[in-house]
Amino acid sequence: MQPVIQTEKISKHYGRLKAVDNVSINVQKGEIYGFLGLNGAGKTTTIRMLLGMISPTSGNAFLNCKKVNAGNPQMWRNVGYLVEVPYSYPDLTVRENLEIVRRLRFIDDVKSVNNVISLLKLNAYEEVKAKNLSLGNSQRLGLAKALIHNPDILILDEPANGLDPAGIVEIRELLKDLAGNEGVTVFISSHILGEISRFATRIGIIHDGKLVHESSVDEMVNLRKVSLHIQTHDMESTAKKLGENGIPSNITDEGIIEIRDPDAISKPEKIATLLVQSGLPPCLLKVEEEDLEAFFLRVINMKGGEK
Repeated sequence: MQPVIQTEKISKHYGRLKAVDNVSINVQKGEIYGFLGLNGAGKTTTIRMLLGMISPTSGNAFLNCKKVNAGNPQMWRNVGYLVEVPYSYPDLTVRENLEIVRRLRFIDDVKSVNNVISLLKLNAYEEVKAKNLSLGNSQRLGLAKALIHNPDILILDEPANGLDPAGIVEIRELLKDLAGNEGVTVFISSHILGEISRFATRIGIIHDGKLVHESSVDEMVNLRKVSLHIQTHDMESTAKKLGENGIPSNITDEGIIEIRDPDAISKPEKIATLLVQSGLPPCLLKVEEEDLEAFFLRVINMKGGEK
């Protein structure tokens, strides 16, 4: 099956700065692909190349098996997008902004404006000028512009910016419905792994312009580190006793004994029994699972993560 969104070793260099470096991505129909990275990692630059806003230094981008070409208006008929700032005509109302988009996209159905206003819950703001909208409602207007023509492909750059928790949940459920029930392919960038992992089917992590990790969300969950943490009143003796019983461990900088042996993790009660019988009763014994933030930081080898 041919991917709906594809990049082939795409790069964008600005002098010595490699904003995007040799990135290859394939997204299938109906997938929600979460594109994760810190600010400046290369997310927006990649999206701009996907949308033909800038030309790659090398490599190619494809949408629906067609090479991205800003001069071919036909290829954008089924693409909706939101990039960085949801630009609008500031002195026009929400409804007037959407009416302009409807006409620019040659949408005959005049009800499309009403439909997308209801979809994004902008009814109470439809007569408000864009410049007077809150950041969250500006973002909703940007999403409405991206969705008004019922696209097959959605490319969204940080769409949750400015939204309150309830709004984030609404957008999450909307994107899940579009992908799961209507086969819309969604490419969404963010720097919040925890939120994206709730609904994405696959995750790609970009750092310093390079794609440093890619997996399904299920695979990513299984890649997180799991360890058994122990504290006693005599840590050195405890570590020695564990070693004598064939259980490798190390004492962390926080003064906690960490065990990564799968058997010990699956049966911590056996470790507890061993230590109690050895006169080293644990005052802490718990299985610790790496959270998504720690996994993200570890992947990009930043402070707070670990290689």
